[in-house]
Amino acid sequence: MAELSSRRKLDQPSTGRRLSFEFDPDSFGRISERLARFLGTGKFLFWQTLFVVAWIIVNLVAATYRWDPYPFILLNLAFSTQAAYAAPLILLAQNRQDDRDRISLDEDRSRARQTKADTEYLARELAALRVAIGEVATRDYLRGEIDRLRTDLESILQGETDTDGQAVRARKKDKSKVRPGPAKAGQRAVAEDFAEDPALLDPELDG
Repeated sequence: MAELSSRRKLDQPSTGRRLSFEFDPDSFGRISERLARFLGTGKFLFWQTLFVVAWIIVNLVAATYRWDPYPFILLNLAFSTQAAYAAPLILLAQNRQDDRDRISLDEDRSRARQTKADTEYLARELAALRVAIGEVATRDYLRGEIDRLRTDLESILQGETDTDGQAVRARKKDKSKVRPGPAKAGQRAVAEDFAEDPALLDPELDG
């Protein structure tokens, strides 16, 4: 087991112990943004102006506490150091804001793309529904068809009634024009004979 462990150690490269300092970039970026925002406020300008005025007054008036006499070289050095750190902090905050704006823009584009796709889908669905509704019989269409059929039926019934009346009148006319049949002709001849010879009506007159 000792040999295997030694071989494994020989096969693997050795790593030296180095002093490493780990920090969270996100946390550092948030702190930088807070500092950059504070540098751009009126509160910072007020306190900085007050500090500069006090610095100049103390170095001009106080004879014992003059640590930075005129031309205030230490104050200029402090301002240069502040500017050297303020510019990167502002750029870092601006870069983070640009990243957020880019992410927000990408989300807006994806949302707009999804909204456009949904709108096109709804437009197609509405067109399909419009076509389907155009092929379906509506209430007004059915009412119009029923009215038309009723009118046709009334006209047909009225025409049949007129036809029946004409047929009845035609039959009456035909009956008035009917010639007497053989029986009626014989009865008429017998009546004419009896009218000529009354003795045929009374047999006793004949004897």
